[in-house]
Amino acid sequence: MTTATLPDTEIRTANHATAPAKAPRWTIKAIETLFELPFNDLMFRAQEVHRQHHKANAVQLSTLLSIKTGGCSEDCGYCSQSARHGEVEREDLLPIADVIAAAKAAKDKGASRFCMGAAWRGPKEKDLQQVTDMVAAVKALGLETCATLGMLKEGQAEQLKNAGLDYYNHNLDTSPEFYGQVITTHTQADRFDTLAQVRGAGIKVCCGGIVGMGETRGARAGLLAELANMPTPPESVPINQLVPMPGTPMGHVAPLDPFEFVRTIAVARILMPTSMVRLSAGREEMSDEMQALCFLAGANSIFYGDKLLTAGNPQADRDEALFNRLGLISV
Repeated sequence: MTTATLPDTEIRTANHATAPAKAPRWTIKAIETLFELPFNDLMFRAQEVHRQHHKANAVQLSTLLSIKTGGCSEDCGYCSQSARHGEVEREDLLPIADVIAAAKAAKDKGASRFCMGAAWRGPKEKDLQQVTDMVAAVKALGLETCATLGMLKEGQAEQLKNAGLDYYNHNLDTSPEFYGQVITTHTQADRFDTLAQVRGAGIKVCCGGIVGMGETRGARAGLLAELANMPTPPESVPINQLVPMPGTPMGHVAPLDPFEFVRTIAVARILMPTSMVRLSAGREEMSDEMQALCFLAGANSIFYGDKLLTAGNPQADRDEALFNRLGLISV
């Protein structure tokens, strides 16, 4: 069986207003052709691209802390923090002292980026002031700062930038065609509006999605097309594997084939050569062997620690042991 030969980019008409009128773009058809490559050929191509743009065996470590858990008004079908699903008790915003303590512990464990997540549709001004204080305090520790706070109003991105925020996480979640089957309380266009504000404020973009929600391969290709076809692709691209949470509409979705998940990582690496591709939610359920394949496919960032918002995450000691076995270094 021969390997398909693909152009690196093709013209594609983007379906959102942030894309330029004329620019080289990946078509969904071309992305699907990548997915269909023999597994070894796809891995080889992804690793070649990876080594052209990144250190071969270096993995960036991030830690994510939920600074405000539960009670979100949105209806995201995968999320146990939605008030509509009632699975996670609503908690107040964490005291800044607790956030600083967690950030110091993360840094001591080797993390270089500290992410703060809040279960909101979007932050109110009184809450944002507390968050900007947290961002400034974490930045003062010498860590890169990241926040995921939902949809931003005009001027809020600038406030976060002034506080020292380096990255803002706001995932597209899935393809435009599948989006309405996952979320109905806002549109994907709303997410693009927030991403445009983040870019406009000079904050780096952390944006990816979730796979294994029952979507087709074509929908996975559509998600990656949306990410790769942004005027500037995200600097950080988290690829999450669905963690079915009890009580949510997606609590009983069958797991995605592991090789299909690895293929998604490899295709993301080829489409976005300079981005950090982050192995995110779902690592708790992945074997060491599956994670090793993801690193070979071009993943070069992970969330590091015991918990990822409300889902489990591999213990730090397990990650360290795996890195030692694979000869990986943390950055």
